Amino acid sequence: MDRSTELVRQTAVFRVFFEEPFWVGVFERIREGRVSVFKVTFGAEPKDYEVLAFLLENYDKLRFGPSVETMVKETGSNPKRMQRMAQRELREPGIGTKSQQALKLQQELMKTERRVYSREQKEAEKERRFEQKQQKRKEKHRGR
Repeated sequence: MDRSTELVRQTAVFRVFFEEPFWVGVFERIREGRVSVFKVTFGAEPKDYEVLAFLLENYDKLRFGPSVETMVKETGSNPKRMQRMAQRELREPGIGTKSQQALKLQQELMKTERRVYSREQKEAEKERRFEQKQQKRKEKHRGR
């Protein structure tokens, strides 16, 4: 049984930052060299346990946008370097440009889905009203 299996490299980052006038959370998931992003808007500043509870309750319901190609940097197991990187990310709020591109792509996708859905709803409502008018006309001329 000589089977070679390739491990799928996957990382995830959840950042919470203040974007006027709300607190926003951005969840970045990098899988196989592609990044996909989910954005959630909180009202007031969320506590750590609220963010954790949100992720635990809603992780399977998160609608990640389409993925964008990205460069994945290999990180070593140097704990001091990892600590410096974490401190640097804490000092620099905001999201990366790849994440912004993925969010924009997701926003465009949601926009087109919403347009298609609302157009279908309008057509269905129009058809329903037309059927109602036809039914009314038939009922009026029924006795003649």
